[in-house]
Amino acid sequence: MNPIQPHSLFTDFDIDLFKAGKHFQLYEKLGAHLIEVNGIKGCYFAVWAPSAKSVSVVGDFNYWVEGQHPLYVRWDSSGIWEGFIPHVDKGTKYKFKIVSHNNTATEKADPFAFYCETPPNTASVVWDLQYTWNDTTWIEKRKKHNALNQPYSVYEVHLGSWKRNAEGKFLTYLELADQLVNYVKETGFTHVEFMPVMEYPYDPSWGYQLIGYFAPTSRFGKPQDFMVLVDKLHEAGIGVILDWVPSHFPSDAHGLGFFDGSHLYEHPDIRKGYHPDWKSLIFNYGRNEVRSFLISNAIFWLKNYHIDGLRVDAVASMLYLDYSRKDGEWEPNMYGGRENLETISFLKDFNEAVYAQFPDVQTIAEESTSFPMVSRPTYLGGLGFGMKWMMGWMHDTLQYFGKETVYRKYHQNDLTFSLTYAFTENFMLPLSHDEVVYGKHSILGRMPGDEWQRFANLRLLYGYMFTHPGAKLLFMGGEFGQSSEWDFQQSLDWHLLDYSYHKGIKQCISDLNSLYKNYPALYEKQFSADGFEWINYSDNENSVIAYIRKGNDAKDNLVIVCNMTQVVHENYRIGLPASKSLKEIFNSDKLEYNGSGVQNNFSIPVQPIAWHGKTYAAEIKLPPLAVCVFKVE
Repeated sequence: MNPIQPHSLFTDFDIDLFKAGKHFQLYEKLGAHLIEVNGIKGCYFAVWAPSAKSVSVVGDFNYWVEGQHPLYVRWDSSGIWEGFIPHVDKGTKYKFKIVSHNNTATEKADPFAFYCETPPNTASVVWDLQYTWNDTTWIEKRKKHNALNQPYSVYEVHLGSWKRNAEGKFLTYLELADQLVNYVKETGFTHVEFMPVMEYPYDPSWGYQLIGYFAPTSRFGKPQDFMVLVDKLHEAGIGVILDWVPSHFPSDAHGLGFFDGSHLYEHPDIRKGYHPDWKSLIFNYGRNEVRSFLISNAIFWLKNYHIDGLRVDAVASMLYLDYSRKDGEWEPNMYGGRENLETISFLKDFNEAVYAQFPDVQTIAEESTSFPMVSRPTYLGGLGFGMKWMMGWMHDTLQYFGKETVYRKYHQNDLTFSLTYAFTENFMLPLSHDEVVYGKHSILGRMPGDEWQRFANLRLLYGYMFTHPGAKLLFMGGEFGQSSEWDFQQSLDWHLLDYSYHKGIKQCISDLNSLYKNYPALYEKQFSADGFEWINYSDNENSVIAYIRKGNDAKDNLVIVCNMTQVVHENYRIGLPASKSLKEIFNSDKLEYNGSGVQNNFSIPVQPIAWHGKTYAAEIKLPPLAVCVFKVE
């Protein structure tokens, strides 16, 4: 047995920051760290457990026997237990055996572990983060790639079900570094968003109930293997966003819940500390040490894994005290309102800390309500996020496209309403995983009509999405018209690409990504009202809308016309503000997409005829169930 030795990585300043909720590099101090003390190699362990009576490290180095390696509690009332164990090596499995003040003993996984056993096993693993990065070129240019006035097209991926191998097993991080990277590059997305990669115990949670906040799941390989995946994406010019879940955590016995025999990480009041929808625990955002834990976790992924953005899950559930609660199940804030003031303060601190250290990344809020100024700076009173998901657009648009075309003329407002609030936030248009599960059908499965019409509708939907103001997000499988709902237990239906209709969808998405990236009018002012102008939103009878997207230079302006029915209009007149001719640069009805091939093959003259409140007009050929994009020549 190697006796544990007193040792500390903490300074008095560290402790002061921790207690103040301002220590954002806690992962460098708490957890397990391979170091050398007095010429002896071993591992330093530290854990926060202020209500514990005793804490010892148990693992495969001491046959999991309690009490052989007890940690020392610090004298400064921080509640931190620590110590150095000689000759403990990388790869050692361990847990903290915690005896609470009421003599209840539990074995807890290390909240700061860099690596974990593969579930259903629950031990932490001593590990390091040594890796030589090859993405210097990307990091140097990241500020431009991630800017709000640049193309931002996101491919959302669940690593366990994107693709499986011939035996039906997960692809590893290293296999994904080859196959996924090439695929995303081919389809033209600018960013990948991974559903939570942090270690989680229960597969049906899809990763949204975390145990190992600082460990990429070992289902797909080692931490350095995940670094390779990020590195390869960066080398291909593709940014990486991680889903981040500070909203709740599971109550598994080895996790954060009731960690030291007290409500340490979760709020002690069940009205604030328990989530009725997900049967999970909610962080105590008013406790400074918990704020340090969470913000340190965000900084950890940005710093150590070179992540380019964090999409924060379930922000609405954090913001409101009455979220999913009935009358009598929640308590108003000090002003009598339903807003969670502690959460609001935490989210502002989180965004300020992230942007202070990494001004070239983005934070993105999944927030489904009308809470104001989510993506506005904190110094203006906002929450400080870079972007916010446009859930209203998603809901209204899918509702509209689900209707038979004969009824669409009665619901045109479902399409046009989004432009009344499109510039109140920096919106991302999400067609996410949540829209293709629980009986909602796939995106293709929502489209009405016969087979031709369903695929035409899908191309039309994507064309409308990519020309609507805002950043874009599409869940995997949507880019080739996955027919069935998403199933996290199996691969996407890649065999569908053997069929021309599905090939056409994939080619259409690739071309839309290219259009988005190559035409500044679609991204330079995507969050500004200056970048959009209606031509006509009131042609309900024909179910046609037309609008102009604008960049910094008027010569870059694009004209977009969407025909929401299968009726072909040979000479459809649209008003224009200038006398320049038009050239068609995108048409979702192209034969190579499996469309009908109705196109505007020649330059379209513009006449001095007043129309749609404009000085000039042009007559275009409008294909069935299609979007046409024209460049002003």
